[in-house]
Amino acid sequence: MQVSAGKIVVLGTGGTIAGRAEQAGDNIGYVAGQVGVQALLDAVPGLAQAAQRLVQVEQVAQIDSKNMDFGVWSALAGRCRELLNDDAVQAIVVTHGTDTLEETAWFLHSVLDAHKPVVLTCAMRPATAIAPDGPQNLLDAMAVANAAGACGVLVVCAGAVHGARQVQKVHPYRVDAFSSGESGPLGWVEEGRVRLAQNWHQPHAGWAQAAMNSIAKCSPWPRVEVVMSYAGASGSTVDALARDGVHGLVVAATGNGTLHHALQAALERAQQAGLRVRVTTRCPLGQVLSLPWADAALPLAPGLIAVKARISLMLELLGAKAPV
Repeated sequence: MQVSAGKIVVLGTGGTIAGRAEQAGDNIGYVAGQVGVQALLDAVPGLAQAAQRLVQVEQVAQIDSKNMDFGVWSALAGRCRELLNDDAVQAIVVTHGTDTLEETAWFLHSVLDAHKPVVLTCAMRPATAIAPDGPQNLLDAMAVANAAGACGVLVVCAGAVHGARQVQKVHPYRVDAFSSGESGPLGWVEEGRVRLAQNWHQPHAGWAQAAMNSIAKCSPWPRVEVVMSYAGASGSTVDALARDGVHGLVVAATGNGTLHHALQAALERAQQAGLRVRVTTRCPLGQVLSLPWADAALPLAPGLIAVKARISLMLELLGAKAPV
């Protein structure tokens, strides 16, 4: 049950939202992860009023999210799990870089029982920009954290609220860099109020909590790599990865799960040798409906882009039971 009068805990991990450039107005030549999360919050006018309750701030990491690693994921998920179990906590807000935000969102969705909102937010411009987008995104994240019925792992950017499964970074520069594809966003934040287009996604128990238990015991993360099918593709990369000791492979296939014949043969060899293989599509919209070749028997990762399918496969290899 969601606590109605608890505190909001803001966890900082770095990213462009915490970036700093030598010259104001430089939105490209900055260094990410330079400004502490407390300083970020202190610089936002009206944030205390928007929060409507006590805000607790913690710095979990201070990195450029292109360098996101398993250690940060483990620390972030572990702290989120502790806070979700704390009756004094109403919601969690996480400041994050945009490059791997969709991956972190899916990881947290998979391992947490997010019966309270876990709201990831970000920025496409550094804190030193002439018109930074981070302050408004933080205000909007607070609005979502306070919204009635909010739950689950959510992403807030450029006024839109996205679910963890659908969200994807689709633009390298503009401030509205994220999309939920065909399903559209869950809703929007307008002048501090959340307007929903869909119901909040129902929270679940975190299908991969068993994997988190393994991680907590310092089990090594399995190595899962992503490959892609394209014109003229060969199986040499798959064969090399198999020889190098990879544990699993995700392939971004063409169209409706189709694969170049040489790549398909290599993936079948890898699977016969004991590697876990998952097939998804490189198309930005839709999902694979059925495998067009009956003899391959390479399992699908339905509805997931390749980088999220990779996370799910890693968690399966860590002992999680894959959702049906």
